[in-house]
Amino acid sequence: MKTGVNKLKLPKIEDDRGNLTFLQENTHIPFKVERVFWTYDVPGGQQRGGHAYHQQEEIIIALSGSFDVVITSKSGEKETIQLNRSYNAIYIPPKTWRHIENHSTNAVTLHLSSHKFDAKDYIRNINDL
Repeated sequence: MKTGVNKLKLPKIEDDRGNLTFLQENTHIPFKVERVFWTYDVPGGQQRGGHAYHQQEEIIIALSGSFDVVITSKSGEKETIQLNRSYNAIYIPPKTWRHIENHSTNAVTLHLSSHKFDAKDYIRNINDL
């Protein structure tokens, strides 16, 4: 399935005192960050997302724990990407249907977005892609 979703490997600086990972606009992020949000305390069996955006681009990172990002094409074809390390991320372009499932206990999902929140940018029906 060709979606434009890219897996990103972020820098990992290892140290006996603990590791450090960072990201920078124009180096690791292909857009200006306009909004940052995160989800946490997701009850077992629940999904987050279940939509696409007309214009918004997004980077998703597992800050803690693990979860699956499921990309679904308009024809119903699915690709599942597990995020379980804080130095791995995925880039999701506009018009990409996705949801997040299988959250581990204490999973924290970080989202970096190219646009401020705008309800009109959401695509809530996969047939509208």
